[in-house]
Amino acid sequence: VQLQASGGGLVQAGGSLRLSCAASGRTVSSYHMGWFRQAPGKEREFVAAISRSGDYTYYADSVKGRFSASRDNAKNTVYLQLNSLKPEDTAVYYCAASIIITTAQRMYNYWGQGTLVTVSS
Repeated sequence: VQLQASGGGLVQAGGSLRLSCAASGRTVSSYHMGWFRQAPGKEREFVAAISRSGDYTYYADSVKGRFSASRDNAKNTVYLQLNSLKPEDTAVYYCAASIIITTAQRMYNYWGQGTLVTVSS
């Protein structure tokens, strides 16, 4: 499966963005999906995960209550809604696909190219 993340941009603190991850080559419904991010000078970290059906979601403590993962399997697309953004949310955001639901990066076999989110103070 090929993944294409989009929707990043420059936003002021307190603002919102919606990231999209479009899949091709295989239906996204075959995979649990994760979102990760990498801030400048830092290691990539887990942000959110959503099960195949969308019934289950998991979030990093740092984004819980502000970010929301969802999916539209009919459109072969997964979303990450980012609300109440903070400057520390500035990072390249990646979507990834896994056959198991997990927060562990090493278990994700397929990765998108990333989309940059910049939050100004």
